[in-house]
Order: sequence, then C-alpha cells, then structure tokens
Amino acid sequence: MASSLTCAGVVWAFLSFLCAAASCVGFFMPYWLLGSQLEKSVSFGTFRRCSYPVRDESRQTTVMVEQCGRYASFQAIPSAEWRICTVVTGLGCGLLLLVALTALMGCCVSELISRTVGRVAGGIQFLGGKCSCGEGMRVSVWRLH
Repeated sequence: MASSLTCAGVVWAFLSFLCAAASCVGFFMPYWLLGSQLEKSVSFGTFRRCSYPVRDESRQTTVMVEQCGRYASFQAIPSAEWRICTVVTGLGCGLLLLVALTALMGCCVSELISRTVGRVAGGIQFLGGKCSCGEGMRVSVWRLH
C-alpha cells in the first residue's frame, strides 16, 4: 500500500483519529455535569441524562428515574442555548471524524492527499475542534451562570 502522507502526516492521521474518537465518546456520554437532586446522584450531557426527575401524577409527587436516557425530543432539551450546544458540538464531532477518516484513508491510498487538501483538512479540523471543544461549551457555561 502506498501512502500519500509523510511520516508526520501518518502521525497526524492517527492522532486525529484518536482525538475525534475521544471527542465523540465525550459528546455521547451523559457525564458533563454531575450533582445531586432529591438525595440521588444525577448527571447529564447535551442530549442524555442519568437519574432524572419525573412527575408521578397518580401520587402527585416527583420521583427519580434511576436510569440513563435521551430527552424525548429535541424540544425537550431544557433551553435554547443547550440545544445550540448540542448541534454545534455534534457538528464539530462530525467534522473531526470526517477529517480523521480521510487522513487514515490517505495512509493507504497514494495521491489522495495533496498539500492543498492537507491544508484544507487542517482548517476543517481546526473548525471542528473549536465547535466540539470550544464554542459549544462556552454557550452552555454562559447559560449556567
């Protein structure tokens, strides 16, 4: 198999894949914020939550559901800022995966990645990193204060 990448490019491709995978796992895990509510440990992420309160209409009380799950719909996410964070972070993870998988293919296919394609991929990767780790979180943290 011929490669269109230099040694530095191969290292970049593998590190990009590892970082993209870590970013996606972090996005899907519901452990962004940890706390307690009704004497139970709770946690949630952008679109998943664990141990969340539900109103029990038959007993007219609030009970804790001690399992992890997604919000019932996109509109069920608590705030507009949190929904924006979900979209921006998901978009960033998608861009990171796109670049990482393209770079890994460049390790196996000759003449797939040129200098120009590498520069464009670097720009897309920078944008994906800002979305998945920087700007998306800033919107969420701003809302919490």
